[in-house]
Amino acid sequence: MLRHKFVDFIPEHIEEGVLYISLEYCTAIHKCACGCGNEVVTPISPTDWKLSFNGKSITLYPSIGNWSFKCKSHYWIKNNNIEFAGRWTQEEIERGREKDLSIKDKYFEPKATVVADDLQSPKSSIWKRIFKFFN
Repeated sequence: MLRHKFVDFIPEHIEEGVLYISLEYCTAIHKCACGCGNEVVTPISPTDWKLSFNGKSITLYPSIGNWSFKCKSHYWIKNNNIEFAGRWTQEEIERGREKDLSIKDKYFEPKATVVADDLQSPKSSIWKRIFKFFN
């Protein structure tokens, strides 16, 4: 079980069994649940981890896969509890990384803008709605 601690700044010394959360910097950090001692940083953002706080406990979504660590641990933090997940193969890790990049690319891709010429085109969905309104 983890304790959670809301902090303004991430402390220099990270205690075992504590999940530190800085809302100002949208970051959570804790020591790896396997006991290897590595510090696990989870950025909280629309394309990274989501944080849920019910007034008593913390849940982070999605799972935490420490693929860059020697331990390659994989687990969930749900209601301040650690739930270990199955070990992933190298192929699964690569697919997961590709999926993460795809989510980021999609989120940050420039949004299409409507050009004035498009509005005058009879094929324009806006034009069709306007035309339908008057008929």
